[in-house]
Amino acid sequence: MKGIAGFYYVHVAESGLYECKAKGIFRKNKIKPLVGDNVEIEILSEEEKNGSIQEILPRKNTLIRPAVANVDQALVIFAVNRPKPNFNLLDRFLVMMSFQNVETVICFNKEDLAEDGEAQELFRIYQSCKSRVFFVSAKEKQGVDMLRSQLVGKTTTVAGPSGVGKSSLINLLCPDAFMETGEISRKIDRGKHTTRHSELFFMEGNTYLMDTPGFSSLMLPDMEKEELKSFFPEFAEYESACRFNGCMHAREPDCGVKEALKSGQISERRYQSYMEILEELKDRRKY
Repeated sequence: MKGIAGFYYVHVAESGLYECKAKGIFRKNKIKPLVGDNVEIEILSEEEKNGSIQEILPRKNTLIRPAVANVDQALVIFAVNRPKPNFNLLDRFLVMMSFQNVETVICFNKEDLAEDGEAQELFRIYQSCKSRVFFVSAKEKQGVDMLRSQLVGKTTTVAGPSGVGKSSLINLLCPDAFMETGEISRKIDRGKHTTRHSELFFMEGNTYLMDTPGFSSLMLPDMEKEELKSFFPEFAEYESACRFNGCMHAREPDCGVKEALKSGQISERRYQSYMEILEELKDRRKY
């Protein structure tokens, strides 16, 4: 559920939470248990709830950023307003998750603060890039049940920049989350509401939420600049109108994507993000 300072907190169904160390062989082999891992433990003290991780079971997937395992989907949370969404940051996150073959659900919190037409415009832009988009207000407790239904039966990693109401929303999605992890918070002497490490919350049945630290910037994955356009799925239907095979939709003439941009079929914001990320990938290759 959580790992910090060499201690790993393992949730055992119907038995509760155990504080474990990992066997020395893992360190020797440079293998580190990750939040989301399924493990086998040896119980050292039932009374103290102490144990030792004996084996890490095969992983379905491993994310590099954040470093977690066995994820079914990502939920990225931004605010509609206060603060306004950083679209480049959101688009980077979508690229990063897609690069790691993880579907992303976008949630815009603070819908109650939306100005006229703001939510509709956000929905139009991000639905066209093949993402599922939800609008909620954690403050007004609106839209939360619909979002929760998207999480059932899955392990979802939750991410978003600071100040967007991520902790408030997680509290509404699984009210017992912070109560259940209060024991961990006391042991490590940390506030419960500031996420400094990835942590897994048990919701119900086979449903888990994985909270990760807030971010204000994101490093791009290690990809070639030619790959980037495939992570902007709304470009695909217009690429057949490009004069050149392998068109990068940047400075080439007769570009179907740029024509779609002119006619408003592709979002100016999304295209701007694409160009910024493309330039960054080009610069990276120079060095």
